[in-house]
Amino acid sequence: MVNAISRVNIVNHLYKILAEQRSCLLDLIWEQHSFHEKRRWSAVEMIDAIDLENLTEFDKVNIWNAGRAELTTKPGADRLARVADVECRRWQESNPALASVMQACSTWSRYWNEEESFHESTLNRLSNLLGLETVNDRVLIEFRKIFPDDDMLRTLVLLAISEITATVNYSYCASVAQDPGLKKLFKQIAADEAQHMTYFISFAKALVDSQEYSPKGAFAVTHLFVREGGELYGSKRQHLEQRDSHVNWWDTLKYDMTIPDNIERKQGMIFSALRQITGIEVNSAAEVEQKWLELVGC
Repeated sequence: MVNAISRVNIVNHLYKILAEQRSCLLDLIWEQHSFHEKRRWSAVEMIDAIDLENLTEFDKVNIWNAGRAELTTKPGADRLARVADVECRRWQESNPALASVMQACSTWSRYWNEEESFHESTLNRLSNLLGLETVNDRVLIEFRKIFPDDDMLRTLVLLAISEITATVNYSYCASVAQDPGLKKLFKQIAADEAQHMTYFISFAKALVDSQEYSPKGAFAVTHLFVREGGELYGSKRQHLEQRDSHVNWWDTLKYDMTIPDNIERKQGMIFSALRQITGIEVNSAAEVEQKWLELVGC
């Protein structure tokens, strides 16, 4: 008999489901696949529905920036699959349910990778059709550098925050686009990013629920983003770290025109994600820092 798993339970109670053996990995993977299949869309049809002559300079800036940013997603997905599989092997004997969570995460990353490839290919193809500055081979290869390995909880929280930022940014791009086809594309990408955020929150919560990972990792990464002048402010922050190891997409955006940061909305969504992951409620950057210091014993 095939077990039926609701998406609500997968998101909110993933570790419990696997720990109580209420489902097996194959059932979970089927739910991942079927949901992914329902949400697929055609990049070719999306582009064909856009009137290129009807786009504003503002639209073009948004398309070009987003296309470059999406180049950095493949390295994140590649790393996630590899690290999650390593973590799966590490926990297989001492915590089989957690090992299954890790394998579910590694498996799901293929859908994340595919969906992000649609964003990257569609936006960069649009840039080329519009005659915008070309992403040359050197830039593309540079943007493909894979992030250094990190603690799995920290990695998942960073990815959740990255998807929150992308969701807000694409929603804004959709709100200002006048062409119906472009508006539809930006709305679709925003919806994809919101679903990715939900998955990362689910996997991160499962790690905390296992009691093998301390919430302090989640708060450490959140503090890195929401503190004054933190990563959430992207390329507008005063000090941009020089990295040879990888490229952060939020550091590469070029503001040729004024684009609102929507910091308050992003922070609100981040605080909500942190509560879902850890069960701890915070409502400001100062509260995040205070709680983080408490958790590390300062």
